[in-house]
Amino acid sequence: MSPRPKKTRKCETSFIGHAYKPTGTPLSELKQIELHRDELEALRLCDGDGLTQEEAGVRMGVSRGTIQRILTVARKKTARSLAEGYAIIFVDDEM
Repeated sequence: MSPRPKKTRKCETSFIGHAYKPTGTPLSELKQIELHRDELEALRLCDGDGLTQEEAGVRMGVSRGTIQRILTVARKKTARSLAEGYAIIFVDDEM
């Protein structure tokens, strides 16, 4: 039995650059955390634009539960990166 295929996630966000990192240290010397396009979109919609998870789910074409899972992962990655000085590498999966 194979898992269900991932539902296409609508993302309006465009990456500005390919990484976000602490100043003063070359990217090659930093630990890196990947942030996927759908994770950035969920952060933008819920935390940046103030949409509810339900509203963000409608905009992205997925369920509220999926948005909640995406946000949990994205927030953990972002917090770890900021607290520990990791670079955030933007990944475009074309979901």
